[in-house]
Amino acid sequence: MSETRNDFRSSTARERLLIVCPGRGTYNTAEWGTLNRLAGGSDWLKRFDAMRREAGMPTLSELDGETAFRQSLHGRGEHASPLIYACAWADLLAIDRERYEVVAVTGNSMGWYIALAAAGALGPDEALHLIGTMGLRMQETLAGGQVIYPWVDEAWRPDWEQRRELLGLIERIHGREGTELYLSIDLGGMLVFGGNEAGLARLIEALPPRERFPLRLHQHAAFHTPLQEGVKREARRELASLPLRAPEVPMIDGRGHVWTPWSSDPEQLWDYTLGEQLVAPYDFTAAVRVGIREFAPDRIVIPGPGATLGGATAQALIQLGWKGLDDKATFQRRQAEEPQLICMGIPEQREWLLACQESRFS
Repeated sequence: MSETRNDFRSSTARERLLIVCPGRGTYNTAEWGTLNRLAGGSDWLKRFDAMRREAGMPTLSELDGETAFRQSLHGRGEHASPLIYACAWADLLAIDRERYEVVAVTGNSMGWYIALAAAGALGPDEALHLIGTMGLRMQETLAGGQVIYPWVDEAWRPDWEQRRELLGLIERIHGREGTELYLSIDLGGMLVFGGNEAGLARLIEALPPRERFPLRLHQHAAFHTPLQEGVKREARRELASLPLRAPEVPMIDGRGHVWTPWSSDPEQLWDYTLGEQLVAPYDFTAAVRVGIREFAPDRIVIPGPGATLGGATAQALIQLGWKGLDDKATFQRRQAEEPQLICMGIPEQREWLLACQESRFS
């Protein structure tokens, strides 16, 4: 994170933060206007806008302010992904580094690209290039889609038998009459399935209705599945010179693997980011588990926009029994007393991390 490169110094006086970067689907109607409110007029946003303008695309400032929100436009990969990244970047820059120490960074799906910037493995402008390129390639191809379905009960307690049954559907459906179906993301108390239209149709038929589930994700391709092999080939060609470097703080990827400042090979990091990460399941739950167990954070922080990743992260924490969490009610009670999981897309939680809130901690 070049703007705050010197802020990652160790300090026993600071609270330890695990940063969890958001993925697609977090910038919606309610989040429209967030970027201009948090970062309007900043030098880095001007740079981002100039890069977009040079590429012949609407600027992020325009999309977030002058252009009324339309899912058909703002939800497209080449717009949604950079908007999410820019909102998250604004939040990351706002964290009081005299009071907090970032000890590790991870993310969900596209959040891995944001994590690269947050940990200093890419500069902010370089990360925008990566994120914009991948968003556009995914949108142009739009191979397959995603369906999400929960496997925890109403109190967010794990139902391991339900999980086994859901994973069993993949084996029963995949490969029959032209169907393709894969696990895409292990997302806390939910599973995200990726597949072609035939596979997803069979899956939806097999899943019992449960509130708003099964939920087909709008304008999402079958991320993290073999259906993205074409995108992978194109991305590796187009981003061959992506200047990845060893991170400044540890990063945890979608396998639960830790990339450290002292042992990371940039070539291997490039190969994972534009290779396995695109076509193999992304285990967000494992990333959270490793972050908790290996880095012992005091708090977990999810940058904005929005707060939709908060539920999945809380479900993963309940599975771990982090700080005694065992169900949704306990989590909500603890959050009301003092948030341990801070979603910066929620204004009152964001305030906990800002320098002007020093009196709150005294």
